[in-house]
Amino acid sequence: MRAIVSSAVVSVLLAASPASATTSQEFITCLANLQHQARQQNLSPEAVAAVATMEQQQRVLELDRKQPEFAQTFGQYLSTRVSDDRIRKGRAMYARHRAFLDQLTERYGIPGQYLVAFWGLETNYGGYLGNMPTLDSLATLACDPRRSDFFTTEFLTALRVMDREALQPGQMRGSWAGAMGHTQFMPSNYIRYAIDGDGDGRVDLWGSEKDALASGANFLSHLGWQRDQRWGREVRLPAGFDYTLTGTANPRSLRQWGDLGVRLADGSPLPAAAIEGSILVPAGHRGPAFVVYDNFAVIMKWNRSESYALSVGLLADRIVGSGGLRQPPPADQRALSRAEVESMQQALNRLGYDVGEADGVFGPATRSALSAYQKATGRVSDGFPDPEVLAALLR
Repeated sequence: MRAIVSSAVVSVLLAASPASATTSQEFITCLANLQHQARQQNLSPEAVAAVATMEQQQRVLELDRKQPEFAQTFGQYLSTRVSDDRIRKGRAMYARHRAFLDQLTERYGIPGQYLVAFWGLETNYGGYLGNMPTLDSLATLACDPRRSDFFTTEFLTALRVMDREALQPGQMRGSWAGAMGHTQFMPSNYIRYAIDGDGDGRVDLWGSEKDALASGANFLSHLGWQRDQRWGREVRLPAGFDYTLTGTANPRSLRQWGDLGVRLADGSPLPAAAIEGSILVPAGHRGPAFVVYDNFAVIMKWNRSESYALSVGLLADRIVGSGGLRQPPPADQRALSRAEVESMQQALNRLGYDVGEADGVFGPATRSALSAYQKATGRVSDGFPDPEVLAALLR
């Protein structure tokens, strides 16, 4: 609940706010409330005053509401994130920072190739940090009712970052949702986990590659990264494999997977390590299969997308010399539209396979329901919506 402010404060903000056809009365009133909260949190007079200069960003609201009609297949996603160019640049950055990365590995337990891979996926190694005004973007989202509480906290935290690092508002630029710097930290993560890696006495995720890499290591350490354990690896599944066993909710020991016929991608036995893993088939039974470990779950705490987490792991492997996938994703797969996914969800619900709300988002509940339907109808139960099963559901 936002604090109630006086009409006098609103009047001051009306006078201070830049004239703009897109700046609504509601936004100006919201800024007054944000300014009141900034003052209550004992932020500097400069930070409190900066609130009155915020401009509503209509483009941010458009992007926040934009629901892409078509998603990407795993193959499409992977080809753009783990491209030859990104691998080449990643190897160059790994070599450039190798001594420093080794120090971070010793201190935090995070192998350097993972830190470089995150950097590559977030900003293409600093090639594009984002060009939206961070404070304006966060204020716009804080004053929008859809996710107001979350972005109010992030906006006020961004002001704290500005105070702590002696920044000017114009220096803070990033993604439309407020992520900042080489590693695209949200303000709350900047405050909690960003550290001085280059020893100059300040934290600068925009201008210092070492600060960004060290901050990434600190963040992953706090997220629970397991020292001396990899993210996962590509595997080969046997004929007749029960695909209802796939997914991060179904971990088994490597010995158990081996007993079920799972092998490394080259056909050799799984390692004898005493760890558990889950099997993922992001492109269905015709595509690659992976066994993923605890550190895969840590990567997903950075970004909740399984495709993102797989891309981090695979890019990290390529940076240190591993080859490409032995079983690439099928080239003939196409992404489903949101409307197709919603229709499929409605059909599954009607048949008694509970997906929850039919929202057009192909998440774990939909994949599990589809897998159950496939198994019940004698199909390969990989939870992947190929054209044949989609046609059967939608007829």
